[in-house]
Amino acid sequence: MTKVRKIPMRSCIGCREQKAKKDLIRIVKNKDNEVFVDRTGKANGRGAYLCDDINCLDKAIKTKALNRSFSMDINENVYEELKKSME
Repeated sequence: MTKVRKIPMRSCIGCREQKAKKDLIRIVKNKDNEVFVDRTGKANGRGAYLCDDINCLDKAIKTKALNRSFSMDINENVYEELKKSME
């Protein structure tokens, strides 16, 4: 008898849809309050997930979803880095 593996699901902070964890990009805030993109999904720190879609990123920027997720103001250069990684 084969075991059915459970697929971890996460919510995108832009479109609020539940998707498989491997289909989303993880954004991390570490103990030093540095915010960066974590493509491996294993970096230490508080994580927020975003679809690999520029429209979801625009929604997250417009609604300040990253600011709420990390309880801090996010610099513009973090958003620029996210845009570059999605292109």
